[in-house]
Amino acid sequence: MTANLQRALLLLEQSRHELAERELRLALAAEPDNAMAHAVLGLCLSEAERHDEAIREAGEAIRLAPDQPFSHYALARILQARDRLDPAAVAIDEAIRLDPEDPDRFAVLASIRFDQRRWRQGLEAADAGLRLDPEHVDCTNLRAMALVQLGQREEAAATIGGALARDPDNAITHANQGWSLLHGGQHARALEHFREALRLDPELEWARQGLVEALKARSAVYGLLLRYFLWMSRLDRRAQWAVLIVGYVGYQVLRGLLRANPALGPVIWPLIIAYGVFAVSTWIADPLFTLLLRLDRFGRLVVSRDEVVASNWVGGSLALALVAVGGWLLSGSSTLLLAALLFGALVLPLAGTFQLEPGRPRRLMIKYTAVVAALGLIGLGLQLLGVLSSGSGLSTRATSGGSALVTLSTLGSFLSTWVAQVSAMRGKH
Repeated sequence: MTANLQRALLLLEQSRHELAERELRLALAAEPDNAMAHAVLGLCLSEAERHDEAIREAGEAIRLAPDQPFSHYALARILQARDRLDPAAVAIDEAIRLDPEDPDRFAVLASIRFDQRRWRQGLEAADAGLRLDPEHVDCTNLRAMALVQLGQREEAAATIGGALARDPDNAITHANQGWSLLHGGQHARALEHFREALRLDPELEWARQGLVEALKARSAVYGLLLRYFLWMSRLDRRAQWAVLIVGYVGYQVLRGLLRANPALGPVIWPLIIAYGVFAVSTWIADPLFTLLLRLDRFGRLVVSRDEVVASNWVGGSLALALVAVGGWLLSGSSTLLLAALLFGALVLPLAGTFQLEPGRPRRLMIKYTAVVAALGLIGLGLQLLGVLSSGSGLSTRATSGGSALVTLSTLGSFLSTWVAQVSAMRGKH
């Protein structure tokens, strides 16, 4: 290993990506066919979020040394960071085939299986790594994470407890304990562990996210929703879709019963309303409670910029809807009623946009939301034109066209919940 490569590895551990890249470029200038240097450069570029370049460097490392396990390991980590989980799993499987005695490889495989929601396979990979090194920190934490998702919280607690006893200053283990406690509904105790994790590692995003969830869970309403979110998170993708489809089918069955027998209205209408409120709440609760969290002296310190932007857009759209409702109640204006419908419905695609990870899925969702919003705003403009030109032939055409566009926009807003789900699923492959 050259001196430049050794310095690059040290700098990479310190997250000094620019300096590490400089050393790696020097190493490659001296040895252009150094596969290890190409692989490490790929990891460096991935840390700097230059993913396409990173994939090319890892690919070059594999071309130069296809039998070197580290090259495949680097490619797996780079692909995982890009959320390309299926090819990442193929790459790490090849690294394990070439070197089945390295627990780090099994830790990466367990992490990928966890991201794929394949909890049982993730547990098996973590256990395989622990058989090689019983005190491997990453495998221990991933084992506990998989156990929590599988509902085996007592065994997970024992695993985390053992890890904390061996290393009480490990930030990831404290964050893991926090999430385990959140799954058990112990929000106050979870807060303690998330705070300790962030004290040990202020940049640990997983702990910050947990702290935000625990703070919002102080509200009884969000606490109930969080239980649902965490329960859903333990299901694989097919099971999640099954829950959503069963709920929608049940809703349609209730509507059919109501049409066939209106006398059942006093029983069915509360169920339909409850389903609607719950469905919308699960979609918009996160940004709305983030908005409330920003009023908290401590809460505003842990909310990320992305969460702030999401809460601004969702809160702004909801505020416009409420103002329009107030105006409609005072004036009876049908234009204000349409405005309330438009801005209230736009909360759904806006919330869905920010639920997606940055990248292609979110960019597609932004375009979808922009089209839906544009249709609604054009329709609202036509409706207003119809009101201003009341009495003319243009008035009727503008009003009917405006209403149609707002209706189409509202339908698009409700469909956005499915569009976002599909985008999220496609982004994982």
